[in-house]
Amino acid sequence: MASKTKAKSKTKLPAYRLRRSPVHGTGVFATRTIRKGEELIEYAGERITHEEADRRHADKAEDDGHTFLFTIDAKTVVDAGVDGNDARFINHSCDPNCEVVISDGRLLVETIKTVKAGEELAYDYNLTRGLDDDPEIEKVFACRCGAANCRGTMLQPPKKKKQPKASGKTQAKSHAKPAAKRGSGRKKRAA
Repeated sequence: MASKTKAKSKTKLPAYRLRRSPVHGTGVFATRTIRKGEELIEYAGERITHEEADRRHADKAEDDGHTFLFTIDAKTVVDAGVDGNDARFINHSCDPNCEVVISDGRLLVETIKTVKAGEELAYDYNLTRGLDDDPEIEKVFACRCGAANCRGTMLQPPKKKKQPKASGKTQAKSHAKPAAKRGSGRKKRAA
């Protein structure tokens, strides 16, 4: 019987808990050491279309940078503001210790480095920019992560315009199709 008791006492502590974050609002913090590559939680919520995500985002105040919309693919967005779980409280960082991996239509948060007990869990939101975004959008999506490499925004860096070659010929402008509108997606891990 004593061995059963010992076995029970060796069960893992929950990996995280919610508490007030110095970065923003509520955050998610490690309660024990979490090894690199550990899957923590699925980012859950209502599955909606991009059109519905755009409608919901458009209904928000212009200065409201708070979003729980996360793109899975060209057809589906998860809105963790409806039926979401603790994953929606993981804050952004420009020097993240987690990432979201899209696997079989699921958004899985896993660590990309070992996280010590007490550290806040974070991943890079990589929110996309719209081609017609006002320059003031940087203020709405300002980053407060405090990382040494902080880019100052939760938005992806702006796309650099290609300079015409010095051949004397004028080149046609590239009209890149924008990714999902800001707030309706975070970038998945590159394969």
